[in-house]
Amino acid sequence: MFSSRDAFESDFCPVRDELLGEMYRANEGGLPRLVESVSPDVRAKLALFCYRRSHLHSLAVAIAGSCSERDLFENGGRVGSTLYALSREGAAKSSPALSGGRKPITLSTKPLSVLAPLEDELDDEIGEAVPA
Repeated sequence: MFSSRDAFESDFCPVRDELLGEMYRANEGGLPRLVESVSPDVRAKLALFCYRRSHLHSLAVAIAGSCSERDLFENGGRVGSTLYALSREGAAKSSPALSGGRKPITLSTKPLSVLAPLEDELDDEIGEAVPA
């Protein structure tokens, strides 16, 4: 069994970049097919890899839904167990990664803060030093 620390220190993607990209762009029906194409051990490593990246968090939960708790725990320790629990409670909720949508971006509606003008003391000193 690897510790959580070992999982974080060996920070490499366990699948080809192309396959990871396909999973990221997959729709609800295509993701399970892609996930099933990798072995259970690699699938658990991939779920943990994605979980450590905030923009892939929902993909991690979706992939972890196809993993056993044992595989996730053996590859990620307590983090793997937590990810397993998240994937099971998230099954009842609709996930943006599975629906093909993206999380909405929220922007501030408050006005930008107004800064007081800077006093340019340097120009005043130079003007006094130069005789006219």
